[in-house]
Amino acid sequence: MYDVIIVGGGPAGLAAAIYTAHAGLSTVLFERMSPGGTAATTYRIDNYPGFKNISGRELADEIRTHAEDAGAVIKMEAVSDLKLDGRVKQIRTAEGTYEAGTVILACGSDRRKLGIPGEEEFSGHGVSYCAACDGSFFRKRDVAVVGGGNSAAGYAVELAGICSHVTLIYRGNELKAEYSLREKLESLPNVSILYRHEVREIQGDTAVRRLLIENLDTGKSDTLPVAGVFVAIGIKPNSELLPRELLTPDGFIQAPESGVTSVPGVFAAGDLRKKQLYQIVTALSDGANAAYSAQLYLHGSSETES
Repeated sequence: MYDVIIVGGGPAGLAAAIYTAHAGLSTVLFERMSPGGTAATTYRIDNYPGFKNISGRELADEIRTHAEDAGAVIKMEAVSDLKLDGRVKQIRTAEGTYEAGTVILACGSDRRKLGIPGEEEFSGHGVSYCAACDGSFFRKRDVAVVGGGNSAAGYAVELAGICSHVTLIYRGNELKAEYSLREKLESLPNVSILYRHEVREIQGDTAVRRLLIENLDTGKSDTLPVAGVFVAIGIKPNSELLPRELLTPDGFIQAPESGVTSVPGVFAAGDLRKKQLYQIVTALSDGANAAYSAQLYLHGSSETES
């Protein structure tokens, strides 16, 4: 039996593991894919204090190494079931059942999908949600990026370095991305931005060939020939396995900065927690707070009451 089980190996979960392990608590972390979460797929991170320019993969690897060096056990196993009530918490994976006195939920998030015709059909055949993973397949070809935030702008910048032309499609009037990314986009001669446009259908044969797009102001439809489309329109929390009483209507966990939830001994951190800003630095802070709350709980402190 462990002191702490952490579900999720993104920045929040890894930070929590560092703090609980340093506090002398036996800690095991479960991650279903690869440590780092969605942060590991980010092209470039330039707003994380202390690192002016580092890739998401590099930062994720550094944090993972830190957690392991601190003494946390990291298991690459997908959690299939959780029992969170009672003093002893249980989680189940394909490898077995594990128990702990506390659980930190840092399940992270997945990319939101467009939900339009052709998206599922061409997933992996021109439709992608990760420029760092799939960008090289479209070298010297025309592609599109859908979205207007940091991820979309970062994708466009990364793809512009290897693709012939990148069209950024955004339904709003102005990008939500940080100033440095907007400035970089404007300096790239092979990037164009279509404001007030939405993709209505992804078309092709064995792979993506074109997008059907609509001008939201005029209602006029047009086609955009591309070999690939990268979707970056936000996140949805990975909360499918969690008890409904923990969740908000949109699937997040409502918890204060301490990470304390309505279930004793259960704490939330990272993208799973409903908050104002979803960034690596806030995920790390969440992980540290949840770890401290778990420590207080195990030591019988009433400070963890929500």
